[in-house]
Amino acid sequence: MQTSAAHAPQSVAAVGEPPPVPFLLTEERGRAARTLLGHVASLPLPGPEARLLAVMVTIRAARGGVGNVTGMDLNALRLSDPHEAVAGLRGLGWQIADTIFDSDPAAPPTSVAVPELSTPPTEGDHPLPLGRESRSRVSGWTAKTMSAKPLKKLPPAARLAALFLAAHGTAERLEPLPADLPAACLPALPALVEKGFLAELSDHAYRLDPRVGHLAGVRVPAEDDASPGDGSAAARTTKFRFDADAWSAWKDEASPALRRHVQSVEDCALCAFAAPAIAQAFTTYAQAGPPAPSTRLRHRQWQEAHPEPGPRAAAFTVDFRARHGHGPSFRQLSRGMDWKVSREVRGLVVEQLMRDGWLTGTGTVPWTLRPGPAAQEQGITLPAARTAEAPVPRPS
Repeated sequence: MQTSAAHAPQSVAAVGEPPPVPFLLTEERGRAARTLLGHVASLPLPGPEARLLAVMVTIRAARGGVGNVTGMDLNALRLSDPHEAVAGLRGLGWQIADTIFDSDPAAPPTSVAVPELSTPPTEGDHPLPLGRESRSRVSGWTAKTMSAKPLKKLPPAARLAALFLAAHGTAERLEPLPADLPAACLPALPALVEKGFLAELSDHAYRLDPRVGHLAGVRVPAEDDASPGDGSAAARTTKFRFDADAWSAWKDEASPALRRHVQSVEDCALCAFAAPAIAQAFTTYAQAGPPAPSTRLRHRQWQEAHPEPGPRAAAFTVDFRARHGHGPSFRQLSRGMDWKVSREVRGLVVEQLMRDGWLTGTGTVPWTLRPGPAAQEQGITLPAARTAEAPVPRPS
């Protein structure tokens, strides 16, 4: 199910699934989280375990230079050598008593003093100028991110990497790897894909898995929210100026069938796309060049791992149309099928399914995927009322 970015992460949910989880961070607090992590990344610490502890202490001490940490908090980080991590922070001049190692639930918290944060956030050149509410929200976000289900059994380096990637990323599109991501975290990134924290990962970019999309610190503009994401064969233009009068005139000139289709997308409460995004999807189109050899290789690897995707993909389009009133985009199909592929590979996957007859669409018109001839031969068809629909060609 796709919803507006202001309320919940974008994902395609099957019937019976719970609604999407609301974002934990607003756009402003996402920036605050990135500021926190950037500050911790700049500290001369020995490794990811000390940095992970530094994240916890820093956000708690952000507004007064003193943060309270219990022994149970320290244990929850599951560090291989807590004493070494604490020693790393002490090396920065942070004042930490040995009581921090007392894991008795009844033990009082240890006050950790961080000299560089002792200046009030509103005065001078404070490294973390966070308001009280933002500090609290970012603190809660760090705790919930580190305890996310895909991270439960992963080492500190992977959980530290997850914080950076969540703060700088989104489940909606590929984002570049954070420039300040600690180098010691890089070997842990494949594990984040394996465990389902990341949906895509390359040498330079990544995308969060929709299941943890609510942890994202980045907001996708409305135009990107609704872009069909139809892969290499339909690369949408990146600059678009919405004109309500021009969009209305475009619809007036369209065929009746096309107008009905546009209306079904505009009225879809599940997708809740903004008008500029819908207009861009229907009115802009640019043919992309041939896929790179590396993209073709990833496509072949995907095909080997998914030998018969056609029937399920066709059935998904039937279910999707029944719930939405229109077909899925390439992107919505990919998410609904849980295909962890890049946009380029996704385009090749859908194009192959169309060539094989499992899917069909209406030219370059977005949101028109439906069962193809091969699927119909196996009884995977749209309801009778929809199979008789006239095609919706683009107006000349």
